[in-house]
Amino acid sequence: MYNVRTGSGSPLVLVHGLGSSHRNWDPVVPALAEHREVIALDLPGFGRTPPLADVSIASLTDELREYLDNEGLSGADLVGSSMGARMVVELARRGHRGSMVALDPGGFWNDRQVKVFGATITASLALMKRAQPLVPFLAGNPITRTAALAQFSAAPWKLPSGLVERELKGFSAKTSPSLDAARKALIHGPKQQGAPKGSLQGSLLIGWGRQDKVTTPSQAEVAMQRFPDATLHWFDKCGHFPHWDQPTETARVILRATGR
Repeated sequence: MYNVRTGSGSPLVLVHGLGSSHRNWDPVVPALAEHREVIALDLPGFGRTPPLADVSIASLTDELREYLDNEGLSGADLVGSSMGARMVVELARRGHRGSMVALDPGGFWNDRQVKVFGATITASLALMKRAQPLVPFLAGNPITRTAALAQFSAAPWKLPSGLVERELKGFSAKTSPSLDAARKALIHGPKQQGAPKGSLQGSLLIGWGRQDKVTTPSQAEVAMQRFPDATLHWFDKCGHFPHWDQPTETARVILRATGR
C-alpha cells in the first residue's frame, strides 16, 4: 500500500476517504509531524495503490489490517476520515489496540439518510467526472471552488486551490479506479456494526463537523449509541472534513486523543 512518511516519533497512520489520497491530509500533516511519524496511506484503488479485485468496506478494512500487521503497526494509532473513518471504527470493533480517531465516519445513517447520501454523492461525482477538463479553473476561482465543494466544506472558498484541484481530480476513474465500487459499497452495503460497552481494546474518539452535509450531525448520536466507550468531539464551523475546515483544532484533538 503506497504511503508517505513524515516526521519522527511514535507512528500515526492516516486513512483517507472516498475519492481521495494521502494528500487529503496535507492541511494537518505538518503539525502532526512535529510530534509523530505520520504515515499517510493511499487505500487500494486510490492514488498510487492498485485496486482490489473485490471492493467492499470489509475487504478494504481487511487490506488495511494486513498492511498494519505486515509493517509492524498492529498497535499503531489510527486516524480516519469519512470512508477511512468507517474503516477505523470497524478496526476498533475488531479489537485494534491503538488509539483511534474517526472523523465524520459513514455507516451510521438510517435508510432515508443513506438514500439521500447515495443520490447526492452519486450526482456530485458524476458532475466532477464530466468536469475534469475544467478542474484547474474550478479549483482556482473562489466562486467555482465554493460551488464544487459546498457539500463537503463549510468554507470552501478558503481552501487552498492546490488541495481542491487534487481532490477534484480524484473523482475520476483514472486517478481512483475503485471510486464507483467503493461508492456502491457505502450506499448498498451493511450499516456499521457497534461494539458493546467495555469491549474496545483501544481508545476511540469520534469527531464530527456541525455543518457536515455528507454524514449529517444527527448520525453522531447513532455512532455513540453503537460505540458507548467512544468519546465525541464537535467541530464548530466545520463540514465533512475537519482537517480542512479546522486544521489547527483537528491536529490538536488528534494529538491529545492519541496521548501526544
